Amino acid sequence: MTTDPPVTQLILGIAACFAALAAAIFLVLIPRRPKNALNRSRTSAAPASTQLTQLASLTTRMIDRLLKRRNLMAGMAGRLEDAGLKIRPADFIVLTGVGALLAACVGLILSGSLIAMIFAVAVPLIAKVTLGFLISRRRKQFADQLDDTLQLLAGGLRAGHSLLRAIDAVSADSEEPTAEEFTRIINETRLGRDLGEALDDASLRMQSEDFSWVAQAIAIHREVGGNLATVLDQVGQTIRERNQIRRQVVALAAEGKLSALILMGLPFVLGGVLLLISPGYMDPLLQHPIGFILMGASVILLIVGAIWLKKVISIKF
Repeated sequence: MTTDPPVTQLILGIAACFAALAAAIFLVLIPRRPKNALNRSRTSAAPASTQLTQLASLTTRMIDRLLKRRNLMAGMAGRLEDAGLKIRPADFIVLTGVGALLAACVGLILSGSLIAMIFAVAVPLIAKVTLGFLISRRRKQFADQLDDTLQLLAGGLRAGHSLLRAIDAVSADSEEPTAEEFTRIINETRLGRDLGEALDDASLRMQSEDFSWVAQAIAIHREVGGNLATVLDQVGQTIRERNQIRRQVVALAAEGKLSALILMGLPFVLGGVLLLISPGYMDPLLQHPIGFILMGASVILLIVGAIWLKKVISIKF
C-alpha cells in the first residue's frame, strides 16, 4: 500500500514544523542558568545539560565567532541597540533561521517546494525590514520628545543644577527612548568620556539634526559661557517650528503614502485570496515557465514602482 504524495508532504511538513518549534523553544525561550557568583559553580537547582541545549550553545558560539571574524558583530549589535532590542546578534540570527525554517514548512504544507523556498527567503527580508522599522520608529519617538526634553533641561538649569545634574534629571523623568539615551550619556561621562563627544554620538545614533544643534549649543556654551537655559529655549522654539512644518508636510503626503501601500500590497493580497478560494486557478502561473517569467517581471516592476513612489512622497526640508 503506497501513501499519496500530498499526504506524505503534509506529514513531513507537520513533523518539520514541530521540530523547528521545539528548536526555537530550547534555543531562545528557555533561559540559561546563571552561575553562582560566590563559588563559581552551578546552583543545585540547575538541570542537567541536554544535547539540544549543548547544540544551541555551540550554534550561538559559532555564529559569534563568525560575526567577529567578519567584523560584523559591532555593526549588527549597534543596529539591534538602535532598535531597542535587548538581544544578542547570535540569538537574533538563530531566531531568524528558525522562523525561516517554520515558514518553509508552512509553504511546503500549503503548496510545495517552490512556495516553501519563497517563504524561507522572505523571512530574513521581513526581519531586516522590521529591524529598520523599529530603528526608524525609535528615532522618530526621540525627535518627538526632544521639545519636552529641552524644556526639562532648561528648567533644571534655571533651578540651579549643573549641566550633568540636569541631564541626569532628564534621564530619570523622560520616557523611552530619551531616558535610555540620556542615561547612556551620563554613564559614558562617569567613565571619563567628554560630554561633548557623548552628545555628538547620541545625535549620530538617533540621526537627529535637531539634537546635533543642541550638542553644538552646549559645546559653545562650555567654551564661551553665557546663559545656557536661554539658548536652549531658543533652540527649542526653532525645533517646535520645524516640527510644526514637518507635521504639515506629513499630513499632505499621507494620501500618497496610503496609495503607495495599497498599490504595493494589492497583488499579494489578490494572489493570497485566489490561493485560498481557488487553489488550482494559480497553477499555470506557478508551474509554467512563462508564469515564472511573468512573476519575475512583476517583481522588477514592483521594485521600480516602489522606488519611484518613495521618491515622490519623500520630502526633505
